[in-house]
Amino acid sequence: MSQGALKLYLRLAAASLRAQMQYRASFAMWSAGQFITVGIELLGVWALFHRFGAVKGWRFEEVALLFGLVNVSFALAESFGRGFDTFSTLVRSGDFDRILLRPRSTAFQVATREFQFLRAGRLAIGLVMLGWAGAALDVGWTAPKLLLLAGAIAGGACVFYGLIVLQATLCFWTVESIEIMNAVTYGGTEAAQYPLSLYRDWFRRFFTFVVPLGFVSYIPAGALLDRPTVPALPEAARWASPLVGVVFLLVSLRIWRLGERRYQSTGS
Repeated sequence: MSQGALKLYLRLAAASLRAQMQYRASFAMWSAGQFITVGIELLGVWALFHRFGAVKGWRFEEVALLFGLVNVSFALAESFGRGFDTFSTLVRSGDFDRILLRPRSTAFQVATREFQFLRAGRLAIGLVMLGWAGAALDVGWTAPKLLLLAGAIAGGACVFYGLIVLQATLCFWTVESIEIMNAVTYGGTEAAQYPLSLYRDWFRRFFTFVVPLGFVSYIPAGALLDRPTVPALPEAARWASPLVGVVFLLVSLRIWRLGERRYQSTGS
């Protein structure tokens, strides 16, 4: 993205935020509702660990770190990926034809078509859990670990954003987005909140090497906590895990361009 495109992107995002903040009571209620909803999910996790103490060597404080990483990353991706999330409406109505005629790239136009900052509730509870887990755990925070934490959040947001882009890309063939992608995106979010070591081998491999959700939380958390995660990965790869998210997003955008070539106008 060029410097001019980045400035335009940020201006449009800021304008969208100001517009949504015009209805502050609605914004606050939506955010509070999501905070409570995600908080109930967290309560279920706490109840599990309160009953059993630890699961395969993972304590609640450590899982809270995973929970925070996943929810902060997912909230950011949802907020900035709303244009792709509702892309099927453009295909059904034929409005994507107009986007093709404009000088900006189609991905840029779809990305800036809509922002959704009502995910503040999920973001808030994710940040709270990151702060609490970081204080409760004996991590021994250093500059490299803080950089890894920030990189894991950014990389995780890229992974989720890439999944949303892929879901939108399927609309070039299917018109409507298919529910199987929701199973990967939202189901993957639920799965990534727990250590991948709890799941079967094929499941761990899928969410590590095909859909790299393991690099959102489980693998960087292992590096932060100095505990083993994926034996096949060298230590350097665990510390470079945020780069996987960037690569996954770039691949997703490349697939978007391939799908764009398959687009057939509605003729309207």
